[in-house]
Amino acid sequence: MPRMMVSLPSPRSLLLALVLASSASAASGVDSWLQARAREHAAWFASSPERGSAPGGPLGLWRERTAGDPAIPDFVPPTSLAPLIRAVEAGVVNITTANAPDRFKGSGRSTGSGFVLTPDGLVVTNNHVVAQARQIVVRLADGREFPAEVVGRDASTDVALLRLRNVGVGDLPAVYLGDSDRLEVGDWVVAIGNPFGLDHSVAHGMISAKERVLGVGVFDDFIQTDALINPGNSGGPLFNMRGEVVGVNTAIMSQGQGIGFAVPINMVKDLLPNLRENGRLERGWLGVEIANNALGRDDGRDEGRYLVVKDVYRRSPAATAGIRPGDRVLAVNGRAIGSYLQLLRKVALLAPGTETKLTLLRDGETRDVLVKLSARPAPETMQALASPGNLEELGLVLTDLTADVASQVGYAPYAGVLVTGVVPNSPAARVGLVAGDLITELNRRKVKDVATVRTTLEKGGAGANVLVRVQRGDVQQYLALSP
Repeated sequence: MPRMMVSLPSPRSLLLALVLASSASAASGVDSWLQARAREHAAWFASSPERGSAPGGPLGLWRERTAGDPAIPDFVPPTSLAPLIRAVEAGVVNITTANAPDRFKGSGRSTGSGFVLTPDGLVVTNNHVVAQARQIVVRLADGREFPAEVVGRDASTDVALLRLRNVGVGDLPAVYLGDSDRLEVGDWVVAIGNPFGLDHSVAHGMISAKERVLGVGVFDDFIQTDALINPGNSGGPLFNMRGEVVGVNTAIMSQGQGIGFAVPINMVKDLLPNLRENGRLERGWLGVEIANNALGRDDGRDEGRYLVVKDVYRRSPAATAGIRPGDRVLAVNGRAIGSYLQLLRKVALLAPGTETKLTLLRDGETRDVLVKLSARPAPETMQALASPGNLEELGLVLTDLTADVASQVGYAPYAGVLVTGVVPNSPAARVGLVAGDLITELNRRKVKDVATVRTTLEKGGAGANVLVRVQRGDVQQYLALSP
């Protein structure tokens, strides 16, 4: 049977026919609503281009670009990464370590990656690559090999700094470091390393997310990328499209594909002077308590999130620099701070003794303050400083001698107050008070609890010398404290 060809009318023709039909049959009782709708559609088509072939598709259900439409601003599709890779691959190194023999891992040899930081032989890699190493050999892209030693390493950030031996002055191809704070999700990146011992393998991808928290520790602040990172890539560089290192490849997610993590290079920059000078992370301390605040600013500027100083420890670096409760912390060394964890990371990565610039907002005015950081007190001391028995003016942390406490230290209940902490370089520390001492008198008045101590100090006035009677074992003595 011959096939019949049927020509369908266009949407415009159908609607015009509907208008004519409805008009012709109006006298015969066609519903007036149908006539009104038909007129509206006819008017819409009359004022619109031919919809069947327009860039917008039939009935304008989607948009399409015409040949003359501009493309996405500032977007340049990548063509070849070969020139970039040629420019940077010389600075990527292969690291082989000889570790103590392990009955599970066999010979104890392992491989990793790294990159040349300075022409005279400093190399950055991951801490876990060299943590157990008894011998380290670094091989450059040109085949040269150098023995290496660990200058410093830190497990909390998984960063290590090596020094190559027997290197001539300015003899090595050092890489450039970039600014990881300027990365955006979607930026192209290149990872170069030695996965599974395959020298100088290249993988490319993009930034999948920033500031990823993996539950590793306080310094969780990873760059997530879908550039392939496999065992052996550890410690290798993550490059941006300017050929700058923006991250140190450090972790893979074994249960997923295309999910890798890198330590931001700005964190590494803050840490490197500490590793070079101290060999490990000596944490800096500012001496403030911070309250996150999400209210709008009251100085007429745009609303935003800022950090409010809730309290300042006496004799701390912050107190010496004149920082006050109520100040708002905007930036550290010129880099904006948006959360307490960011502030903690920035300060803790800097070595004690480092002069640090804090940008504050006080009374509607922005000001810069120089703070010389000190060593972060031990966790026990920090906990004591936050306790109710903290007497900052004396550098003492006290606790009531309850029946439970008294039975543990061998004193009668409420025979005095027990010293549980002494702040370094404080008046109490200078006269030799130590944790475990029992204070029985203050300014020749017997004391039975911390509340009595506070009341006695208030009566004596601020800044007055304090005479304490201290019992240490069977020995009692008087000591004079000068706040």
